[in-house]
Amino acid sequence: MTAPAPAPVAEHAGEPLRERPFSRQNLIRTIAGGYLPLIIATLIVALPLLWMVLSSFKTPGEIVTTELQVLPQSLNLDNYRDAMTTVPFGRFFLNSAIVTAAGATIKVTLAIMTAYALVFVRFPFKNLIFILILVALMVPPQVSILPNYILVAGIGGKNTLWGIILPGLGTAFGTFLLRQHFMTLPASILEAAEIDGAGHWKRLWQIVVPVSVPSIATVALVTIVSEWNDYIWPLIITDRPEVMTLPVGLTLLQNSESGGGAWGMLMAGAVLVIIPVLVVFAMLQRYIVAGLTQGSVTG
Repeated sequence: MTAPAPAPVAEHAGEPLRERPFSRQNLIRTIAGGYLPLIIATLIVALPLLWMVLSSFKTPGEIVTTELQVLPQSLNLDNYRDAMTTVPFGRFFLNSAIVTAAGATIKVTLAIMTAYALVFVRFPFKNLIFILILVALMVPPQVSILPNYILVAGIGGKNTLWGIILPGLGTAFGTFLLRQHFMTLPASILEAAEIDGAGHWKRLWQIVVPVSVPSIATVALVTIVSEWNDYIWPLIITDRPEVMTLPVGLTLLQNSESGGGAWGMLMAGAVLVIIPVLVVFAMLQRYIVAGLTQGSVTG
């Protein structure tokens, strides 16, 4: 005799039917609640940048006009040539590169060492020091401009590159972010290294740093962007073109040219300023994505 076929499983009474993924209501909710806000936010961010790039190729007559003209008539590079020759653009770029490289390297290194000490080193008042770092994170940077100017100018740092770098060497944000990441690392790895005779210095640079590359890259990107785009402090501490950075140099470029004919040149200068930041972001993008998704998948 053959066994009877199993009876079909009855649906639970009152259980709502599962909605099809491509149903009309589901598509409307997905577009209205997901894609539409994303598209609007992207346009808000991207449209001013796109307009800046397009305006950098326009002639003065195409910018200062009563008729809206989105695309330039031709790829005119005169604005870029004028921007680089009207002011010492090469010198500004070199100054910004030095300030950003030195400042970001020192800030990230100090953040790594401070975060390691707050997590893995035992010393008195450790929690109090961390609270003070959080307080520094909440204080607006504009509050310290006047004390920093008096201090740096008093020790001869006015119109110098090290005078631009010095006040911003401490980074509360980087220390906080790395400390939170270091606390998620398994303590057994460091305990095994300590048993093998590894000191704090070796544990930091041979164990902690290699496994924390995504988080360190995120801190490095934020630090590089903030150093490159810093405007207020370099504007206050410098008044000579030979030590100005690129953001301050754009102000000098604006002051050197007046009228509607300067807008295209200013747009070209702004494009030249943001290109290095975009290159750095493209180089660190995969590390940043890994850092943001770290810990989201558990095994």
